[in-house]
Amino acid sequence: MLPDHVDVAVVGGGQAGLATAFYLQRAGLTPGRDLVVLDAADRPGGAWPRTWQGLRLFSPAGFSSLPGWMMPPWDDATRGYPPRDHVVDYLTRYEERYDLRVQRPHRVTAVTRADDDPDGRLLVHTDHHLVTARAVVSATGTWERPFWPRYPGMADFAGRLLHAAGYSTPGDFAGQHVVVVGGGNSAAQVLAEVSTVATTTWVTARTPRFLPDDVDGRVLFATARARIEALEQGREHAGVGGLGDIVMVASVKDARERGVLEARAMFAALDNGGVVWADGTRQDCDAVIWCTGFRPALQHLRPLGLRTHDGRIPVGGPSGTAALAEPRLHLVGYGDWTGPASATLAGVGPSARATAAILTGR
Repeated sequence: MLPDHVDVAVVGGGQAGLATAFYLQRAGLTPGRDLVVLDAADRPGGAWPRTWQGLRLFSPAGFSSLPGWMMPPWDDATRGYPPRDHVVDYLTRYEERYDLRVQRPHRVTAVTRADDDPDGRLLVHTDHHLVTARAVVSATGTWERPFWPRYPGMADFAGRLLHAAGYSTPGDFAGQHVVVVGGGNSAAQVLAEVSTVATTTWVTARTPRFLPDDVDGRVLFATARARIEALEQGREHAGVGGLGDIVMVASVKDARERGVLEARAMFAALDNGGVVWADGTRQDCDAVIWCTGFRPALQHLRPLGLRTHDGRIPVGGPSGTAALAEPRLHLVGYGDWTGPASATLAGVGPSARATAAILTGR
């Protein structure tokens, strides 16, 4: 049963919400009594069940784990890079293992203040219930807000436009010509898949950066953290790459061998039948897949009036996750602005731990 009053309400039952709930429970809060995790989905796994079937992590399982329990290994010809379904199974078992009692489906529609008392309670409105909480942790991620760039002629294009969030399997594009937009890991993996059944054109806003074959997410996370620490200390730092650089998982290496990983500069517009570059050259296509990232899903926090012009909420404090204008609210897992690499399985732990420590005084 969903409680009416809790110490902490966590909004979102994906990786960030689970990691935060783990630390809150370890600090003494009891799920279902002092702590409630509210999730809009009808099944465990956060956004992972909605990603495309062929998605691979770009780190081995042992370096893609939430706090407390290491992800079971995945060993096959892909050097141990786990597929989507392995991640979903891990997250499902994780919340069961720690009895986090995630309440679903309960979509949080709004978070409001009970009154003008800065030490008062926050009201968490769901589509079924109202929960009052001493503090709220927002951990809704970004998947529900795919970013669509705007280009002239998009409304005129007669083919199919879809974001990576709506991509499922390459078979949907068999025999077609597909334009894949984006220069990161998602674009490279989607391109690698689709190019096995269709002809493709890859377009990017900048020249893609490919990492050496022996470099994967382990090195990237260590480099990202070292770079952030150096900047905070006023030092320069040069590393092998960033989290946006392309890891050569098996499918991407295969695409390289087939000569598919040749990117063109970004087109300037679309027309009825394809895409058009600034010099007037064009490419007919049947579909455009936009692998152009996501924005934070913060609509439920709109009543608090905290968002700035860039759509984010300024955070800081000892945890690095407390909303500066509303310290009863913490944001976990949205990217580097809420903690280094916090939008990743391996990176969310430190932000979750620091947030739980502030909320429990431990």
